[in-house]
Amino acid sequence: MIDDGIDDGIDDGIDDGIDDGIDDGIDDGIIDDVSDIAFYYNSDPGREHERLERHQLEHDLTWRYLDTYLPPPGSILEIGAGTGRYTLELAKRGYRLTAVDLSAALLEECRKNIESVGLERQVRLVVADARDLSEVTEKDFDAVLLMGPLYHLIEEADRKAALKEAYDRLRDGGVIFSALISRFGIMGDLMKDIPGWIEDQAEVRSLLGRGKRPDDAPRGGFRGYFVHISEIAPLHEAAGFETLMLAGIEPAISADDESYNKLQVKQRQLWLDLLFEISTEGSILGASRHLLYIGRKRST
Repeated sequence: MIDDGIDDGIDDGIDDGIDDGIDDGIDDGIIDDVSDIAFYYNSDPGREHERLERHQLEHDLTWRYLDTYLPPPGSILEIGAGTGRYTLELAKRGYRLTAVDLSAALLEECRKNIESVGLERQVRLVVADARDLSEVTEKDFDAVLLMGPLYHLIEEADRKAALKEAYDRLRDGGVIFSALISRFGIMGDLMKDIPGWIEDQAEVRSLLGRGKRPDDAPRGGFRGYFVHISEIAPLHEAAGFETLMLAGIEPAISADDESYNKLQVKQRQLWLDLLFEISTEGSILGASRHLLYIGRKRST
């Protein structure tokens, strides 16, 4: 398993209320064909929704940072919205959202979740590629959540394209939250879940040196890009963002989710406080599976 909660969607049609922003072909500025990633998510749309039940620290610490850095209720562009685990709560808090995902199946689940609590008027759903958000014409969002696309775009030019699309849709001073997966933070999961991975030294060397599978590896499953800490701020700053912070949102637990998950009430709160406190400690950043970058669009 390399992040076992990312889902895939078979696009047999777009339901009413979901705008289809994906062209039939690959745009000129887009390098990689990510149709296999869409298929991965569409094939089991419940998988991503359930993932954060297993990775509760990732969920809880992400919310700590959202609570700290999000502006007061306004407009949010959520790119990689999935089934709406963050969308739903943000809508409940009064935010207006445009929720984008590559997977129509995930967004259909998101639509059902939003409608179940009567908040459909606050959320627009758009099926689109993070590298081409031409269907999203607004340029004044208060915040962008880019929670997932950057670790599925294995080419640097595509990651830059996604950041440019996000940057262009933020107001001056707007905040971006980008999720990434650490190249070294996944080692605990690999050892725990697929220990035989270590025997494929071509795969091992490619991950360590390039953050991705060998170019001739078959497509399918979770195909991603695993970032080196040193890349993250420069990548965002080249797109025009001012770096506010970088955190590991699963600090100090490696692949041991269960020890945190079973904590109750006071102990859970105290551990969350401590892990939040150390989540930006430079010496352990790369050991966290998921990373969170927060930046601000510079005023023009």
